[in-house]
Amino acid sequence: MDYKHLLFEKTDGVAIITLNRPQVLNALNDRMLEELSALMDEIAGDNEIKALVITGGSNVFAAGADISFMSSISPLEAEKFIILAHEAINKVADLDKPVIAAIAGLALGGGCELALSCDLRIAAEGSQLGLPEINLGLYPGGGGTQRLARLVGPGWAKHLLMTGKPVDSKTAFQIGLITKIVPAENLIEESKKLAAELAAKSQTAMRLMKKAINYSEYVDLASGLLFEQKTWAFLMSTEDAHEGLTAFLEKRKPVFKGK
Repeated sequence: MDYKHLLFEKTDGVAIITLNRPQVLNALNDRMLEELSALMDEIAGDNEIKALVITGGSNVFAAGADISFMSSISPLEAEKFIILAHEAINKVADLDKPVIAAIAGLALGGGCELALSCDLRIAAEGSQLGLPEINLGLYPGGGGTQRLARLVGPGWAKHLLMTGKPVDSKTAFQIGLITKIVPAENLIEESKKLAAELAAKSQTAMRLMKKAINYSEYVDLASGLLFEQKTWAFLMSTEDAHEGLTAFLEKRKPVFKGK
């Protein structure tokens, strides 16, 4: 696919997707979502990629859905658009590799929902995150009503969703919406550094651990514990587990092969 609204690069096991509609603050439209969906399929099938960073660059993450596009579509077209949004964003959430959102400036509406689908969120100082759809007579349709409450709890989720007011990076960190704040000039480098750290770990263990965490959102504790038990036992048969345990006993750094 010819990527018009996304930039893509990969180096040493780390891939970086950069949202690339700077003229409209990286607002999400149907073309960008189609590109993201297709690119996520490529990344999922690329064994060289072990971790992914999604960013909008050093000035803005994404200011939300493209309002000029949204205001001109019919209800049936709106349904098609939101199905496309779910498809693309769910592929980010379900990717069997760690995904980091590197957030600068605004991450609002659909941009915030995209960030919510990532495993970790790093934000530059002064960033603003929020879901202001209620101010347009709408509510978030790209997973915001579901993922936000699971991340920050129903109290803060209702506050953000019902007031439509964004929070700054300090408040976002305090409520668990992001996991780290960095100076704006260090955002991309810090995100790459974290991605490289994750890429060096056992990809087999990372993949199954992410599945176990995601699985816990849909099942009761007993079912989640059983899934953890079975997958953990399976890991003990892998080369990576043997390497990790042996390296610990030999007091050296392990070299994982994802096997």
